[in-house]
Formats: sequence, C-alpha cells, structure tokens
Amino acid sequence: MSNPAKKQPTKPRLPAGLEPAGWGRRIGALVIDWVASSLVLIAIAGYDTYSNPRGSVLILPVFFAEIVLFTVLVGGSFGQVALKLRVRRVGGSRLSPWGTLIRSLLILLIIPPLIYKPDGRGLHDMAVDSAVYRLTT
Repeated sequence: MSNPAKKQPTKPRLPAGLEPAGWGRRIGALVIDWVASSLVLIAIAGYDTYSNPRGSVLILPVFFAEIVLFTVLVGGSFGQVALKLRVRRVGGSRLSPWGTLIRSLLILLIIPPLIYKPDGRGLHDMAVDSAVYRLTT
C-alpha cells in the first residue's frame, strides 16, 4: 500500500516587485524608526525629558504613532520606507488601518516579533495575516 503524498501548502503569488524581506533590512528599519522617534521626542519635549528615565517610557507612544501613521499612509514605517520595505497582507494587498493598529500594538509587546515562523512572519504578522516585503523595482 502506498501512502498518499502529503500536499505541501502553496505560497501565495506575490505581485511583481515584492519579495519577502530579510532580517538585516528589518532590523535596520527598526533602528531608523527608533532614532527618528527619539529625535521627534527631543524636538517636542526637549533633551532633558528624553534623557531622564521617564523619557524611555515617553518614546513608546511616539514610536507607536510613527509606525501606525506611516504604515497606514504609505505601507510601512519611516524606517521601512527608507529601506524599501512594505507591510502588506500575505497576498500582497494593503493592510487595513485596523490591521495596522493591531500589528503595531503587538510590536510594542516585544515578544510577538521574537516568535516567528520559518518564513520570517512573527506573531504580530500572523495575527493580522501580514508580512514585510522588500520592493524590488
């Protein structure tokens, strides 16, 4: 008796110009986002506020606002856009504003991005069926 071959799940076909993003660019985008959020906080509240222990808490809402605003408007955070990355649904369509909000809240919890599948999608991406893609064109 032969066993039926296990059917491998098919990967969704992506629109032309998108491919899964690598970890180097993702980490680079995170660093750019954090630095940009820090500079915005310094511009708004001053360096003294930024440099005291409360400043590390104040940067979170700035960081959150930055990633939500940019992802809703242009499809990726400031750092992601700078490094030609985009957040999309797995099939390639734009992520909804609610999906962006949920994904961003999960990123702030830190743990969801650290638990990921072999395809590079973290829990925050799996929760809203999104992925980070690199623009190739």
